[in-house]
Order: sequence, then C-alpha cells, then structure tokens
Amino acid sequence: MTSLVQGFSKSLAMTVLSEIGDKTFFAAAILAMRHPRNLVLLGCLAALIVMTILSAVVGWAAPNLISRKWTHHITTVLFFGFGLWSLWDGFMEDGEAEELAEVEAKLDADWKANPGTVKGGNKADDDSKKERQPFLTQFFSPIFLKAFSITFFGEWGDKSQLATIGLAADENPFGVVLGGILGQALCTTAAVLGGKSLACQISEKIVALSGGVLFIVFGFQSLLSTVES
Repeated sequence: MTSLVQGFSKSLAMTVLSEIGDKTFFAAAILAMRHPRNLVLLGCLAALIVMTILSAVVGWAAPNLISRKWTHHITTVLFFGFGLWSLWDGFMEDGEAEELAEVEAKLDADWKANPGTVKGGNKADDDSKKERQPFLTQFFSPIFLKAFSITFFGEWGDKSQLATIGLAADENPFGVVLGGILGQALCTTAAVLGGKSLACQISEKIVALSGGVLFIVFGFQSLLSTVES
C-alpha cells in the first residue's frame, strides 16, 4: 500500500509540473477556443491516458529485461538529467509566451492548410450538431481525432513520457498510472476550461524551475534508497 501511495504521489506531482506550460497544454487551450470543448477534452485526455498506460507498461516490463538494480540506477540518472534539463530551460527561458506563440503558429498554419476545419465563428453550430450526435460517434469526429493525434504525437518522446517510464520501473506501476492520469486530467481540464487567457498567465520559467527541483529531489531520494539498500 505504501509503494502504491508513493508511486501515485510522485507521478501526480511530476505530471502536473511537467504538463503545465507544456506544448500539449497550450495546444489543448487553443483548440478549445476554436472547437467544442467536450470533444477537445475527450481527445486530449484519451491520448494522454493511452500514453500514460503505454509508458507505465514499458517501465513495468523494463526490470524483466534487465536487472532491477540497473533499472534503478538508470531511473536515478534520468531524474537528475531531467532535473538539470528543466533547470537549464528555466534559467535560459527568454520569453514566457514563446512556447504558446510557437504552438499557436503551428495550429494556425494547419488551419490555413485545411480551410474546411471548424473555426470560432461556427462553434455554436458545431456545438448544436454535437449535442444531437450519439456519444460514441463523437470518437470518430475529426475534431476528436485532431485533438488526440496532436496530443499523442506531441507527448511521444517527451520528457514527461520518459520520466513516467523511469518512475514505473522504480515504483508501483499501478500507482504511477493512477497519479499520471489524475495529473493529466487536472492539467488538461484547466487548459480546456481556462483557454488562452489562462495559458498566457502561466510563467513557463517558474514551472520549469519547479519541475527541475522536483526531479532533483526524486533523484536524491532514489540515490539514497540505493545507498541504504
């Protein structure tokens, strides 16, 4: 039970600090401004849940492929590496809205290339159409699929995904999955409901520094457990 709670709490804290101000966070906020929020939320959450489970499964399987001692050492190195990476990003951050502007530019370019996509002016009509659709058919909506694909591929190979793999290799994977999903749900819901106005108020510098400190703490905790054992 203790390992479950520890895996849950570590995963929750890591996910929240990794995802707030992340590219997928900004993408969800911008998509929610131009499309029905329910579909955007469903698409983003589905992608993040799938990614969290896949990452935890890989982390859980890792000790079966190489010794648990080595996976523990690798996880410790990952925590310190991600901590230094996040601290470097925080100290070297030039503009707090830089990542938001980058994501918005990419989405704008995509919408210009696909003029048939629903935009803000037709959002009310699309909401009414969505309400008349059976719930399951919404999963085949182009908006749902766009939110899913942007989020899934945006997270693939991301720092948070690799950290989840390392955490699941070292902690209770079930607790890691639960904490990760709850953290993803909190961040994505805040992004979708808060929209760009909330995204603009988030300090990427503070988030990066906080995440860096958290990863360093996890690294020292993992290192101490190695010494004690």
